Amino acid sequence: ALSIDFTGGTVAQLKFENAVNISEIRLILSENGLEGAEIIEFGSPQEILIKTQYNGNGKELLALFKQAITIPFEVERFENIGPKIGSETQSDAINAILIALFLISMYISFRFDRFYAYGSIAALIHDVMITLGIFSILSIDIDLTIIAAFLTIVGYSLNDTIVIFDRIRETRIKFPKESLDVVINKSLNASLSRTIITSLTTLIVVIILFLIGGEVIKNFAFALIVGVLVGTYSSVFIASPVMKYFEIKNKIE
Repeated sequence: ALSIDFTGGTVAQLKFENAVNISEIRLILSENGLEGAEIIEFGSPQEILIKTQYNGNGKELLALFKQAITIPFEVERFENIGPKIGSETQSDAINAILIALFLISMYISFRFDRFYAYGSIAALIHDVMITLGIFSILSIDIDLTIIAAFLTIVGYSLNDTIVIFDRIRETRIKFPKESLDVVINKSLNASLSRTIITSLTTLIVVIILFLIGGEVIKNFAFALIVGVLVGTYSSVFIASPVMKYFEIKNKIE
């Protein structure tokens, strides 16, 4: 599902005198007609961030908060995000990903050749689609933070892919009489330890962010966990085979 960043709604940051129970606040709002509101701890146990797809009058919603939540609080931030702005944000997010994929394909084509570009783009699309699919299965809202995570995943996976492609190019020069299958296998075996060590190191950091980083970046960290795992194997098992397929097919034709 799309968050209010894309569909429009209201964001309210409330500060209480003491720590509050988020489950109780969620239940109170649900009983007052605001089902499905996203409520997270923001910065400290005394502050919460409420995201709701309510698109009505802001003053009426604020009055509803004050009527429903009997615990004294101060309004730190209150913003309305219109459907038009949400639609523009959605379009900008999609364009950002498409432009990134296009520029990456141009860079790979220039540095290697178009067959390598096909392999890298196939791997990157695979990474984003798998991560998006997992978020859909788990019913996690897609917001701008997740889009940032997708672009981070694209960059991380591309780095792995370029390292492997560099090794393939070096191996082809070193063993010009070997078949493409042998060259790719040699290159993957030579770069496998580096790929695994780098991925494990990154994964440790991201898992720590997920566990103790707080609710604000939890979904971002989860997206990176999935992206690192998926991006690691796609660089090995998708990018290289796709590159090989198109190169062999082009030679046959």
